[in-house]
Amino acid sequence: MNAITTGPALLDAVHVGPMDNVAYLVTCRRTGRRALVDAAAEPATLLDLVGGDLDLVVTTHRHHDHVGALAAVVEATGARTAAGDADADHLPLPMQQRLHHGDVLHVGDVPLEVVHLRGHTPGSVALVLRDPQGPDHVLTGDSLFPGGVGNTRGDAAAFAQLLDDVTARLFDVLDDDTVVHPGHGAPTTIGAERPALPEWRARGW
Repeated sequence: MNAITTGPALLDAVHVGPMDNVAYLVTCRRTGRRALVDAAAEPATLLDLVGGDLDLVVTTHRHHDHVGALAAVVEATGARTAAGDADADHLPLPMQQRLHHGDVLHVGDVPLEVVHLRGHTPGSVALVLRDPQGPDHVLTGDSLFPGGVGNTRGDAAAFAQLLDDVTARLFDVLDDDTVVHPGHGAPTTIGAERPALPEWRARGW
């Protein structure tokens, strides 16, 4: 996608790797500070997206397809690393910041609100980017997609936890025009997905 101007930030994205992972770049418009969300694959492509200094790489969760370029990007840029606390010890590099629900990351003037969404992995996180002049944006990793929540591999308890967290921590607090940017594939909105919540719970996946 072309870069989206959202409040004090620019939000850009690139699709990488065989699983159509989406890596997102958040840039502070005033300071030029940058954070990359999910260094999934193709480090040369990601470094081209960054196009300069990189301050932070946030990993939304521990799965291998979201961290394939993490070591190379960090080595090339010296960026700090962050991930959800419960996933941090399962990543290929030490995480310098362990994230918890309600934390706020700052990329220059841009606050990114951390939302812990348990179920796809124990430490999965989403990041909310607010825009006072337009719709908010949420980067959901593999916890929320068009048409449902992330894969919980047939674990009924994990599915219930993930759907409960997504409902309470995203759908109950974000406006319908909030744009959902998932870790694979195309974006959607909270409003487009909201009517299907009872169907998702009934089908169990």
